[in-house]
Amino acid sequence: MACAGVLACLLAACASTSKEMSALDRAQYDWSAAIRWGQVEGAWEMVDPAVREARPMTDLDFERYRQVQVSYYRDIASRRGDSEALREIEVGVINRHTMAERSLRHTEAWRYDPEARTWWNVSGLPDFWDGE
Repeated sequence: MACAGVLACLLAACASTSKEMSALDRAQYDWSAAIRWGQVEGAWEMVDPAVREARPMTDLDFERYRQVQVSYYRDIASRRGDSEALREIEVGVINRHTMAERSLRHTEAWRYDPEARTWWNVSGLPDFWDGE
C-alpha cells in the first residue's frame, strides 16, 4: 500500500515536470518564431519582467532590430532542469541595407515561474551587433 502511495506521488511529479517541459518547448518555439519573423516586440514580451525593468528597450533599440532579417535560427545544444534551462543557438542575420549575411551564436537562459505558470527568457534579446 505504501508503494502505491509513493508511486502515485512520483507519477504526479513526473506529470508536472512533463507539463513544464512541454511549456518550455512551446515557449522556446514561440520565441524562435518571433525572432525568425522579426516580431521583436512579441519576443520582448517573453523576457522576464524583472529583466525588462532592469534593461528597458527604447524605440531606437527596436528600430535597430528592424534593420536586420533573420535567415535561420538553429538549436546547437540545450540543458534543462526543473526550473531553469539553457539553449545555445546559431542565428543567421542579414543586414537589410547591405544584404551582407553573417552568423552568430547566442545562449538563451530560461526560468520557470510557478506563480505565473510560464517560462521566461532571462537572457534578453540576442545582440545581433556583438563584435561588429
